[in-house]
Amino acid sequence: MLFSTLTTIFLFCVTLPLIHPTITAASTTLGNKTDFVTLLQIKKSISSDPYGILVSWNTSNHFCSWGGVTCGIKHQRVVMLNLKEYHLSGTISPYIGNLSFLRILNLLSNKFYGEIPRELGRLFRLRKLNLSNNNLTGEFPISLTNCSKLRYLNFSANSFHGKIPIEVGSLKKLEKLSLFKNNFGGKIPPSIGNISSLNVFSIAVNNLEGKLPGEFGQLKKLSMLVILSNRFSGMLPSSFCNMTSLAFFSAAENQFHGSLPAGMFSALSNLQMFEIGMNQISGPIPTSIANASLLQKFDIGFNNFVGQVPSVEKLQHLTWLNLNYNNLGSGSDGDLDFITSLVNCTKLENLVLGSNKLGGILPISIGNLSTQLIEISLFVNHIHGTIPETIGNNINLISLYLGDNHFSGNVPNSFGKFHKMQSLDVGQNHLLGEIPPYLGNLTQLVEISIANNMLEGKIPPIIANWQKLQILDFSRNNFAGEIPQQIFGLPSLSIFLNLSHNSFNGNLSVEVGSLSSLDTLDISHNYLSGEIPETIGECKSMEYLDLHGNSFNGVIPSSIASLKGLTHLDLSLNNLFGTIPIELQSLSFLTYLNLSFNNLEGKVPIEGVFKNASAISVAGDHNHLCGGISELNLAACPATIVLRNKHHNLKQVVIIVCVIVCFLLFSTPVLCYWIKKRKRPSFLSSWKSSIFQLPMVSYKILHHATEGFSTNN
Repeated sequence: MLFSTLTTIFLFCVTLPLIHPTITAASTTLGNKTDFVTLLQIKKSISSDPYGILVSWNTSNHFCSWGGVTCGIKHQRVVMLNLKEYHLSGTISPYIGNLSFLRILNLLSNKFYGEIPRELGRLFRLRKLNLSNNNLTGEFPISLTNCSKLRYLNFSANSFHGKIPIEVGSLKKLEKLSLFKNNFGGKIPPSIGNISSLNVFSIAVNNLEGKLPGEFGQLKKLSMLVILSNRFSGMLPSSFCNMTSLAFFSAAENQFHGSLPAGMFSALSNLQMFEIGMNQISGPIPTSIANASLLQKFDIGFNNFVGQVPSVEKLQHLTWLNLNYNNLGSGSDGDLDFITSLVNCTKLENLVLGSNKLGGILPISIGNLSTQLIEISLFVNHIHGTIPETIGNNINLISLYLGDNHFSGNVPNSFGKFHKMQSLDVGQNHLLGEIPPYLGNLTQLVEISIANNMLEGKIPPIIANWQKLQILDFSRNNFAGEIPQQIFGLPSLSIFLNLSHNSFNGNLSVEVGSLSSLDTLDISHNYLSGEIPETIGECKSMEYLDLHGNSFNGVIPSSIASLKGLTHLDLSLNNLFGTIPIELQSLSFLTYLNLSFNNLEGKVPIEGVFKNASAISVAGDHNHLCGGISELNLAACPATIVLRNKHHNLKQVVIIVCVIVCFLLFSTPVLCYWIKKRKRPSFLSSWKSSIFQLPMVSYKILHHATEGFSTNN
């Protein structure tokens, strides 16, 4: 009898892999043998195991000691399967439904693909399911809603699609539901309000739409609601005020409109983060914001808020205040009074107020803000007056954006205190005077713009200290003198160098070739002269080159053809002469070429950018240029046209040939006289030995050198 029983168990264990996983009655009675065979089936569905976590999954040791497997002490059944971050590739085996004691399944950060097997719905003891950051597809498996003890469900960063099923509301014990970064569509089912235990709900970066259900107000324990980057519309439901536990709310990048309830923040006393940027919300900022005393991040940028910014003096935990791209302020005095209330926000790091209608003068209290402040952004407003010297007290600033306002006066000397500054923009104002030497202290600068002001004088040599600089824009000022050599000694310049619309004179230094990583160079509309240096061809990363509106002379350097990534080239309004280098037609990315109003001559190429009449301009040079495509309406080139851009040693060839011809002409009478005096045999011998010592000149060379035997030559 015993032998028969053992035989039956053995045969069952061997044949279990062939039995469909839905047949579970016998496997349950077999206890831990079922788990053993099931794990082997799970291993079979995994095609790649780069870290070898499954190497231990064999018969040589007990499965409870296998990698990633945890068993319960009492029954020796698998209660946890933790295979996170092992880069496993394959499918999730439907046999996993046989691990009936499983409580935790964690497959985070692998490469599983395919759909979730519906057999997971049989794991009635399952409490935590994490399948995030894989390549799984399909719809939300409704069978999972049978796992009534689930508390944690994470499907984030996969490719799931379809709707969130209404049945999800039956997961009464669910505390965290994360469906972030998938392709779910449709609306949020109102049944979500039935999950009274829900603490975290994240459905960001999907294709969900419609209004938010008012049932959210029933989620008294909800502390984190993240719904950003969807297509939600309508107004934020007033029932939000009932979610008194809400600490983190992010609804940015949607289509919400309407205004915020006046008393919205009075009930949200636990709020720490409030993000609704990039929507269409209008109206004033509720003054009840002062009651959210725990608020750390307040971001309402890219909306349509209007009115004055309320006092925030009670928000002592505030680290991030972003109000940019709204219609706040009235362009008049008093708009910036709230800045004084920020003095109490001793943890403030980012003050972002750009692109509004804020007017008045910048209060001197701007220098009394948090010592942790790293960013002040006030660009595109209506602020006037001088930049207060006190702003230099913010010595930990990394970014300062004051561009596109009405600031006047000089650049404050206190800017020299910004030893950590990386981005400085005071462009498009009415600043006067010269660049203060103290700016040389800004050794960490990555970008600087003082464009569109009325600054003057020479650029001081202190710019040599900006060894990390990638962007420099000094355009549209009154700077004069030569372009300082120190600029060309900044090998870090890799993105943008704009010195256009100034009064620079002298030559363009050959050191320009040192800017081998530079993408854009614009020195147009100055008084630069001399030749364009051949070293310009060493700027191998150049994509945009604008030298127009100067007094450059000489020929167009053929080395420009070495700039293989060039897309924009403007050499117009100069005094360049000679022919257009045919090598320019090899620049396959060039889409704009302006050579107008120079003294160019000769044949216009017809390949590359020259094929497109709308991409090139040679206006003002028509009298001397010929050929090209028909749309340019240039005269045809003469058949005997001499290409004047050949090497200058052609002149030497012509001189040598002329000397030889003259020698032959003058030596002929002498030879004839000498022949009469000698015997014929000896004359022939002597003449042969002499004539073959003369250089041999082909008919082609003679024809070319004399321009077709012209009478002038």
